[in-house]
Amino acid sequence: MRAGIILFLAVAAAIAQARADVVEFTNGDRLTGRLIRLEAGKLLFQADAVGELAIDMANVKTFSSAEPAQIHLQDGTVITSRMQAAEAGRVNLEATELIAAQTVPLAALGAINPVVKPPVTWSGSITVGMTSTHGNTFQESANIRGSVTRRSLNDRLKAQSTYLASRSRRENPDEKVTTEESFAVGGKYDYFLTKKLYTFVNADFKKDHIADLDYRMIGGAGLGYQWIEEENLKFSTDAGVSEICEKYSRRALNPPALRPPRWVEQIDKNDEVSGQLGYSLDWVISEKFTFAHTLRYYPSFASLSDYYLNTDAELRAAITKNMFGSLMAILDYDSTPGEDVGTTDTKYILGVGWKF
Repeated sequence: MRAGIILFLAVAAAIAQARADVVEFTNGDRLTGRLIRLEAGKLLFQADAVGELAIDMANVKTFSSAEPAQIHLQDGTVITSRMQAAEAGRVNLEATELIAAQTVPLAALGAINPVVKPPVTWSGSITVGMTSTHGNTFQESANIRGSVTRRSLNDRLKAQSTYLASRSRRENPDEKVTTEESFAVGGKYDYFLTKKLYTFVNADFKKDHIADLDYRMIGGAGLGYQWIEEENLKFSTDAGVSEICEKYSRRALNPPALRPPRWVEQIDKNDEVSGQLGYSLDWVISEKFTFAHTLRYYPSFASLSDYYLNTDAELRAAITKNMFGSLMAILDYDSTPGEDVGTTDTKYILGVGWKF
């Protein structure tokens, strides 16, 4: 009975040994276990005796695998085959339905079972809208908004721009006055320190002709956290510091005592460091509807009552696979605007867009 047990254990051990991967070193040592992968000149090996090891290929004489592995050669060829030990500096590849048995130098191996890296993905959209009214009243308006997002395993880049313009007729039938003209562009770069935590830099520029805003430039940096990143729902928050530079200018009638010139330019400038808080939400409600909402809040370090806030929300309704209808609201709030300029600027945009 005891002899039978010993024989069974010996056979089992021999089978296990035959099914194990083996690494032979240039100094004559051998390791058995499981070959995980080969990348960047390092052989990652799960050894039976000592656990996971990263072995420099310069110390490997040859090796074998009990199961087929995905082999990437230096010339770009990809082969799936078992490997058998060969003479020093080489390995034998078993024959398959696609290739004949062959021996290759270890130096020709680029990678074995490499980690599959998620592809870099690009997405974006362009939305346009236009109205034209003629007759007893006259009004024309146009808007265009574009955005693009690049996402890889370790980073994310978002950029967008918006242009709005409109004009209407006043009491004089021949007088057509521009009532709105603004341009905004911005971007944000996120680098992921972990799967959820990221550091970011952002920059924005806006010019508004009607609000006498020559420019508003914002640059900042900070940390963010990606709470949810699924196919149908994405939500993140972030916080940091920023610098806001603004310039308002307008023409004013020069008092008679100071003429000439008849008109003078009045300029208000502001340059301050502030904090910034924000969040971003992208929600696929159904096959037909999607919703996106972002907010950025910039409180001044000098006074919390002095702040700038920008937020936008967009509801999209699918028309075709790539075409959609869009209803968007954009709100800018500046607690300390230029003279004779309102604190709140709200725009509602109805348009048609294409995504790519």
